[in-house]
Amino acid sequence: MSSHPVHGLPFLPGNTYRDPTKSAYHRSQTLTYRNGFSRPVLPTVGIGGDPITVNQLSQAELDELANKRPTLIYGQVKQVPPSTFIPSHVAFDKKVLKFNAYFKELVPISQDEDYRVRKVCLYYYLEDDSLSVVEPPVENSGIPQGTFLKRQRHPKNDNGDPYHWKDLNVGINITFYGRTFRTVGCDPFTQDFLESEGIELNPPEEIPPDYYTRSRKQPDYTSVTKSDFDKLQQFLTMDRKVLRFFSLWDDSESMFGETLPVIVHYYLMDDTVEVREVHERNDGRDPFPVVMKRQRVPKSVKDLKDTFPKCVLEMSDKEVIEWYSPKDFIVGNYITIMGRRIFLYDCDAYTKDFYRENLGISELKPVDVKKKEEEEVKREIPPYNGFGLLEDSLQNCLTLVPKPPKTDVIKMLENDHKVLRYAAVLDSMNPVDKGRRFILHYYLSNDMISIFEPQIRNSGIIGGKFLERIKVLKPGSTIDNPVYYGPADFTIGAVVEVFRYRFTITDADEYVLNYMKAHKDQFPCEVMNSLERHLHPQAQDGERALGRTCLQDSPTGRNHTLV
Repeated sequence: MSSHPVHGLPFLPGNTYRDPTKSAYHRSQTLTYRNGFSRPVLPTVGIGGDPITVNQLSQAELDELANKRPTLIYGQVKQVPPSTFIPSHVAFDKKVLKFNAYFKELVPISQDEDYRVRKVCLYYYLEDDSLSVVEPPVENSGIPQGTFLKRQRHPKNDNGDPYHWKDLNVGINITFYGRTFRTVGCDPFTQDFLESEGIELNPPEEIPPDYYTRSRKQPDYTSVTKSDFDKLQQFLTMDRKVLRFFSLWDDSESMFGETLPVIVHYYLMDDTVEVREVHERNDGRDPFPVVMKRQRVPKSVKDLKDTFPKCVLEMSDKEVIEWYSPKDFIVGNYITIMGRRIFLYDCDAYTKDFYRENLGISELKPVDVKKKEEEEVKREIPPYNGFGLLEDSLQNCLTLVPKPPKTDVIKMLENDHKVLRYAAVLDSMNPVDKGRRFILHYYLSNDMISIFEPQIRNSGIIGGKFLERIKVLKPGSTIDNPVYYGPADFTIGAVVEVFRYRFTITDADEYVLNYMKAHKDQFPCEVMNSLERHLHPQAQDGERALGRTCLQDSPTGRNHTLV
């Protein structure tokens, strides 16, 4: 409700009236947040946006009045500049107090121990007053270790007040969820921080011993070596030290043998040798990497009797004169392992350092064992046997599973059902074949030829299909450069040889001449003139015009005859 006093009357009940036109009664915001902290602000307007009649001072004026000091003899006291405020999460970022502590864990079931002492590290994070307890891992302890208590605020009393860094010190007991931890020391940063804040640290303490763990600790092994060579010392000093040689096993002399790449490992720990096969992608071999398992390999043996059970017993020092040693493995030499000759052509960097430091061999140069590239054998295509098309027979030489030759689909679609027909006679020395007439079909879609012989009554020759549809090679063409008969080869009087049969072209269809006129750029003028003279012998003027047209269409005009 908004009330306004009447002019000249005191601001008392009954002397005000309500504005019926006012509809806004909200209050202005007087609380803001800056950098995560609340900051009060004096209102500038009243309820609903009404002006405040009482004089108000700004925040700057209030700060000036608060810092006002009385004037002394030598003038006014200088104002101390306000210190910049830094929140705790910025001032104490990544600052952690670390205390070393321990706790005793009861072992009620064991007869050998009553309790077990477990060491922990207590971390206090100054930025948010949180605590965490971490137990350092101990090897072979059998106890799951690591984070014992996650980082969080822990209450210190029944009221729920959290622990503060002022409550921490050395030599005190801290209880977290029913488990008591005893602090025995801290790091230098923790000591400097607490002393700078006026906290006096207690003297550090020692962690009490765990008698059961101490009883399990074995004394250090001490012995007197009787000789210069000690296998235990070799095992301890040469453990995980292996000489690696890149080698080739040449088995080409045996049946179906080949040269295989292998890797020879010599273990310095116990003087054993292992041979592993190097598999390459798509090499076709079974995935068995180990050629010879790790074992000691004899270099020379004594003359053993035939009764020695080699398949049951391994050779010992009594049967072996000398075993293989690192001095026998030199890059560039052959070694014999179990009757197999292996050539060492390279080694790794550690092996080179070992030979330089221990055997005095400074350079182990690798040997180039790359195979020379074999000369590509030129494939020879066998002669054509006459069966089927030349392209079909050629596919048997190119692939194991023959594929049909590629077809010119565009040519097949454009010239589908277009056939050129010619009349021909058989040119033969046999008098029986004289007078035989044939019809030759040329298919423009796939350049194939078929021959048909009409039946003649009482001729003694069975007519019908003489040649299936097939491409016909010209005489003298080769397999590398086959040349087939085309429409330009069929002129009146031309001789066509089809599989040792000679045919003479005597006539052609009217469609042949029309097709050649429509595609005169693809045919020589002699072919069209020959058909024009044969089909239209009376059209001399048209023949001369056709000749001149062919001469003009020719690129040079020298290879055509003007009729």
